[in-house]
Amino acid sequence: MNCSISGEVPEEPVVSLKSGLLFEKRLIERHISDYGKCPVTGEPLTMDEIVPIKTGKIVKPRPLQAASIPGMLGMFQNEWDALMLANFALEQQLHTARQELSHALYQHDAACRVIARLKKEKDEARSMLAQADRQIPMSALMASNAPALTNGRRAAEDEELGPGAKRMRPGISASIIAELTDCNAALSQQRKKRQIPPTVATIDALERYTQISSHPLHKTSKPGVVSLDIHYDKDIIATGGLDTNAVLFDRPSGQILSTLSGHSKKVTSLKFVARGDLFLTGSADKTVRLWQESDNGNYNCRHILKDHTAEVQAITVHATNNYFVTASLDSTWCFYELSSGLCLTQVVDSADSNGYTSAAFHPDGLILGTGTSEAVVKIWDVKSQANVARFDGHVGAVTSISFSENGYFLATAAHDGVKLWDLRKLRNFRTFSPYDSDTPTNSVEFDNSGCYLAISGSDIRVYQVANVKSDWNCIKTFPDLSGTGKASCVKFGPDAKYLAVGSMDRNLRIFGLPSEDGPLES
Repeated sequence: MNCSISGEVPEEPVVSLKSGLLFEKRLIERHISDYGKCPVTGEPLTMDEIVPIKTGKIVKPRPLQAASIPGMLGMFQNEWDALMLANFALEQQLHTARQELSHALYQHDAACRVIARLKKEKDEARSMLAQADRQIPMSALMASNAPALTNGRRAAEDEELGPGAKRMRPGISASIIAELTDCNAALSQQRKKRQIPPTVATIDALERYTQISSHPLHKTSKPGVVSLDIHYDKDIIATGGLDTNAVLFDRPSGQILSTLSGHSKKVTSLKFVARGDLFLTGSADKTVRLWQESDNGNYNCRHILKDHTAEVQAITVHATNNYFVTASLDSTWCFYELSSGLCLTQVVDSADSNGYTSAAFHPDGLILGTGTSEAVVKIWDVKSQANVARFDGHVGAVTSISFSENGYFLATAAHDGVKLWDLRKLRNFRTFSPYDSDTPTNSVEFDNSGCYLAISGSDIRVYQVANVKSDWNCIKTFPDLSGTGKASCVKFGPDAKYLAVGSMDRNLRIFGLPSEDGPLES
C-alpha cells in the first residue's frame, strides 16, 4: 500500500474517512494545514477526519547494490558524481549571479552619475533664469533712462568727445572737494584721539588661531579665489573668482546669500560700500559693475561702467561712502560718483605709461595710493589729481596696497615681498621677504585697528604692528591648506576675531578660535 501523495510506502500511514485514501501522516498534515482539503478529491478535509493505521514495523529490504562491496563502491561513486555535478552547477549559478550583480551595480552607478549631471544642469539653468529675471527689468529701466543710469551704456553718439576723440569728464567739482576736505578734517581729528578698542583680539588669541571652516563657494571648472572683502557691520564676506562670479557669504550662518553673475572674465577686485546696500565688482573684462541689494535679498546690477580699455585691477571706496576709484592696466585711474555711476575724472600720468595693479584710499580720504606693473608705488593728491610722491624699490608688479589705520604707515606687496613706508618721511623703513625668489607675495592687509598686519603668499603670516624703530614680530604662520601653494588674498574680520583667506582652489577658509565659532570643519 502506497501513499496517495508520494507514491511510496508510508512510515506512518493514515486513512481519510471520507475518501478512504491512504496517506503519509506528515504529508497530509502539511497539506491540510496549507489548503484544508483532500489533495486527490479536492473535498474539504480536517485532521479529525484522518485515522491512523496501526501496522507492524516495516523493515525496508536492502537494495541490491548494497549487497556487495563492489555494489556499494559503485553506489558511492554515483553519489560522488552527483555531488560534483551539483557543485559545478552551483558554481555556474554563482558566477552568473556575480555577473548580473556587477552589471546591475554598473547600471546603478551610471544612473547616479546621470542624475547628478541633470541636477547640476537644472541648478545652473535655474541660476541663469533667475539672473535673466533680475536683468530684464533692469534692462528695461536702462532703456527708458539710459543717460541717468550709467555712462558705460550710453550710445557713442551721445558722448561728449574732446580733442583726440577722448571722453570729456565733468571733473571733481569744488563742492565735492569741500566734502572730501571736511571728511578728512573730521577723521584726522578723530584719529588724534584714537584708542585701540578693548574688543580687538589679543596676541595670545591670535597665536591659537586655526582653521575653523572651509567653504567651497566657486565652480570646480575654474577654481581660484582672487579677491576678497568683508562687510564689518553685517559680517558678510564677498569673494571674487576665476569663474567670473562674485559670491556673498554670511559667515555666522555659513550660508551663501547671493551669487552675482554677469562678468565675462575673472573678478579681480570687489568692495562693499560701508553704508547702504551697494556693492562693487571689477573684472578682467574691462568693466566695473555697481550692484544694489533688493528687498528680497538679491542683488541687481544698477550700472555697468566701461570707461577702462584694459583689465580693471583694483577698486577702493572713499571714506565718505559717496565716491570710489578704479585702477586699470590701461594706465589710468577713474574717480566715480556712487549715486549716479558717473566717472567724474579719468587720470593719466603723462610721465609714466605703466598699468596699475593695485589701489587704496588713505583712511582720511585725501590721498590715494596706487601700485604699477613695473614695481612703482605712487601717492596721489585726490583734490588736484597730482602725483605727489613715488616709491621705488620693489621687484615685479605691486599686487597689493594697504594703509594703516594710524595714518602713518603704508604696506605694499610685490614679487620680492612686503615693504613698509613711513608717509611722514616718505621712506621705506622695513622690508619683509618671507618667501623665496620664485614665490610672489600676493596680498598684504592691516587690520581695522592698525594692530596687526597679514601677508599671504605660499602661506599666511600675521605680524604685530610696532613703530618705525622697533621690530615687527611674526605672531603666527598659517599653512596654505588648499594644496596649491598660492594664498591669493587675506582679510581680517571685525576686531581681528578671524582671518578670511582665499586660495587658488575654490574654497574660502576661515581661521580663528574654535571655541568662538564652533567645532573644526574639514
